[in-house]
Amino acid sequence: MELGSGSSEKTRFLLDALTGLRGYVPVDVSESALTQAGQGLVAERPELQVHALIADFTGGLTLPETPGPRLVAFLGGTLGNLLPGERAAFLAAVRALLSPGDALLLGTDLVKDERVLVRAYDDAAGVTAAFNKNVLSVINRELEADFAPAAFEHVALWNAEREWIEMRLRSRTAQTVKVQALDLAVDFADGEELRTEVSAKFRQEGVRTELAAAGLELAHWWTDGEDRFALSLSVAR
Repeated sequence: MELGSGSSEKTRFLLDALTGLRGYVPVDVSESALTQAGQGLVAERPELQVHALIADFTGGLTLPETPGPRLVAFLGGTLGNLLPGERAAFLAAVRALLSPGDALLLGTDLVKDERVLVRAYDDAAGVTAAFNKNVLSVINRELEADFAPAAFEHVALWNAEREWIEMRLRSRTAQTVKVQALDLAVDFADGEELRTEVSAKFRQEGVRTELAAAGLELAHWWTDGEDRFALSLSVAR
């Protein structure tokens, strides 16, 4: 099973390596991404059984009955977007899906130089800023709000105590935003900030501790040459 599988592009590397694998369960909220990825994988690997699940992986999940041992993959650094309590609940929920001996393959972004991190979330091309401001457009569309994205500026900062990047939107002026679907009016002072996302960074011992609290034992730890990112394999106890 792969959580947040998207296009399943990363998974193809795993499928190439796991030559004895017979079943793959991609999980994503996007039906179109799952359909396209599933059809592509079946065409490439007709021997592979693909059972796609349209679901929010932070909610309750049930694995289809398959012979073990089983592997749950959560690649990229998405774990860091969850707050500590949410991470604990998520890892516990993953462990509940597994039988002893099953495993979790987990991607984590590691703590690194603050300047490198801030540049990554406040890039000169403005890609992350546009991504951050897009949340206002989504709220406008889904909740009938009247946010003016140009009235906010993107902010990215490193919280050294919590070891996470915070993305915020700072109001450029005093303003009132109406959210009609919630019958809500929100006043922003000039310079007031709205936190839109956190992206936690990790250290090996911290990952080990969080996994252990969920009933998972860290068995292998791999990093790139500069120790910027990690992939860990933990086994259900």
